[in-house]
Parts: sequence; C-alpha cells; structure tokens
Amino acid sequence: MAVINFEIFKVIGTLSEDKDGWKKQLTCTSWGKYNPKFDLRAWDSEYTSMKKGITLSLEELIALRDILNESDLETILAESIEEKQASKE
Repeated sequence: MAVINFEIFKVIGTLSEDKDGWKKQLTCTSWGKYNPKFDLRAWDSEYTSMKKGITLSLEELIALRDILNESDLETILAESIEEKQASKE
C-alpha cells in the first residue's frame, strides 16, 4: 500500500463526529510536496487514517461559500424529498 504524505496545518472546524470517534472536518492540509489547500474529509482521532474527501483551492472554497450563502438549503432539501416521494407513487 502506498504511503500518503500529508501535513495538517490547521483544523478550521468540525462538521460532525461519529460513534467511533471519526470527525468530518475542514482543514488546511498539504498533500505531498504541494502547497496547502482546504480539505474536507473524515479523520480518525489521531489523524493517522482518513476517509475519502475533497480538496479545494481558495477560489473553489470561496465559490462554494457564496453558493451556500445564496441558497435556501432547507427549502431545496424539502422540495427534493417531496419530489422523490411523488416519483414513488
């Protein structure tokens, strides 16, 4: 199995934690020899194992922030649930 080199410079925030102690977090992380980027994934409590995630540049994270700020997420989810339920009938 390949060794993945990374360095977490800052944990920006924790979105959730499961019963096994894995935390889904936004971090500023450098992967290999590359400059740090923003990373969203689940980590174990010692930061030695990780699950699949996404890495975003500053520009991408700002664009995501703007999309989230401009969206009524609760309405979008409720309408999507209603649409799914209607398609089952």
